[in-house]
Amino acid sequence: KEALSDYSKVLVEKINVLEKEIYEEAGEEFNINSPKQLGVILFEKLGMPNGKKTKSGYSTAADILDKLAPDYPIVKKILEYRQLTKLNSTYAVGLVPYISGDGRIHGTFNQTITATGRISSTDPNLQNIPIRMEMGKAIRKVFIPKDGCVFIDADYSQIELRILAHMSGDEKLIEAYNSSADIHRATAAEVFNTPIDEVTPLQRSNAKAVNFGIVYGISAFGLSQDLKISRKEASEYIDKYFATYPGIKTYLDGNVAFAKKEGYVKTLYGRVRPIPELSSSNFMQRSFGERVAMNSSIQGTAADIIKIAMIRVSKRLQEEKLASRLILQIHDELLIETKEDEVE
Repeated sequence: KEALSDYSKVLVEKINVLEKEIYEEAGEEFNINSPKQLGVILFEKLGMPNGKKTKSGYSTAADILDKLAPDYPIVKKILEYRQLTKLNSTYAVGLVPYISGDGRIHGTFNQTITATGRISSTDPNLQNIPIRMEMGKAIRKVFIPKDGCVFIDADYSQIELRILAHMSGDEKLIEAYNSSADIHRATAAEVFNTPIDEVTPLQRSNAKAVNFGIVYGISAFGLSQDLKISRKEASEYIDKYFATYPGIKTYLDGNVAFAKKEGYVKTLYGRVRPIPELSSSNFMQRSFGERVAMNSSIQGTAADIIKIAMIRVSKRLQEEKLASRLILQIHDELLIETKEDEVE
């Protein structure tokens, strides 16, 4: 608890400094949290491009500001200001009311909220504690195990891609997994037509975006935005990907066709997800339905597998008379509070 309040003080100091710098660059004081006021400052007063005017003013959504940030220091500061204020309100200050009398946070886990069948976490959301940015990592430090224990965390490696290999029966993808290949490197070698030992880190990370993007029914437009490449290039990546793994294309198209006919898709374990959006007259709704049809049986199967794993891990801990216990699930990983003499 003390660490959270110390952390909040550090954040507030940084937020105040940023606030002053933003006012200086803007030439006046204004409410940084008001999209309306911010829009006027950026697009009218400072004359930045891409000002999209809506009924309520200019859009200052993250994707618009992200594009401006490299050229305008003030925008970079505004994005950082938003991150730090969110860290402060959601975590540094926001977690405190949830600390129980025993000094611990007891989260609530819901089995029937998400459409994909994943378990969700509320009051507070413990599946969403930040790690990506430096300031976010400090939040993780306040989560400490009981005396005499350590945290042991295990996650499934690329579970959704493995399920995709299994469910699509694509020989090349199965072969890549069976030969223990680095799957993103193997994909990069095929898509970029490069010998596997000459694949560059950038090619690998682009292939990774394609690998995961395909599972979520990503469009050429979506991929071009993610990788900051032209739509034509993104479209070529996707075409090459499907040429490399033809079984995946057949499988995903089959999922969509089945869902259009039956109105639902199923996971490997038979759990059903209805997709009424597919019969909508609205194009955006139908496109959303198609992406759901492509992905739900994969993501839903992954959710089923981790639930089975949770039950088996819990049983096994009891059978072996261990004092360690399962305390958190984060989609494809389990966190166990482990007695020091039970670590091995």
